[in-house]
Amino acid sequence: MADINYDYLFKIVLIGDSGVGKSQFLSRFASNEFNLESKATIGVDFASRSINVEGKMLKAQIWDTAGQERYRAITSAYYRGAVGALLVYDSSKQPTYTNVTRWLKELRDHADANIVVMLVGNKSDLTHLRAVPTNEAKAFATENGLSFIETSALDASNVESAFQTILTDIYHIVSSKSLQSSTSNIEPPKASINVGPSVDSNAKQRTKCC
Repeated sequence: MADINYDYLFKIVLIGDSGVGKSQFLSRFASNEFNLESKATIGVDFASRSINVEGKMLKAQIWDTAGQERYRAITSAYYRGAVGALLVYDSSKQPTYTNVTRWLKELRDHADANIVVMLVGNKSDLTHLRAVPTNEAKAFATENGLSFIETSALDASNVESAFQTILTDIYHIVSSKSLQSSTSNIEPPKASINVGPSVDSNAKQRTKCC
């Protein structure tokens, strides 16, 4: 049976070039696993996990969109309804960081204008191969109104913090709007934030394109 013990359900999308580690990033957060033989995502994967934020149970439904160019037209439809996005690049590969600008434009074109976005520099464990300076990425994030963090799905560095931070930011925005629109301080119904099907915390469902 699916876990229904949550106060809010938030849809989060992972975007970025193929090979930056989005699937491993998701796997580390959802089930604390890392697979060295992981293959490129075809179409869309998603998984979910609940965390406690300020006494509220937040269930994150995270969609891993394929980074290959030929799937972009398909995955763009999955931005709809997302309240958060993790824009991931590989800190050891400059081209994946250069393409962040294009991904951000696509996100702005297809997602809600108020979506919360975090820039994630993954593979921080590859210090000897670093190609993107931390300060440069941080400055880009600040300039574009994004939060920023560097992570490693391999050694789990900051993966938990990344999701904790973005979910907390989303919760603050949603709860603030709820309080402003209601004088009775009643919690919004779970269904109001619900986007897409709900899955068990460790379950993953793959959807392939036709």
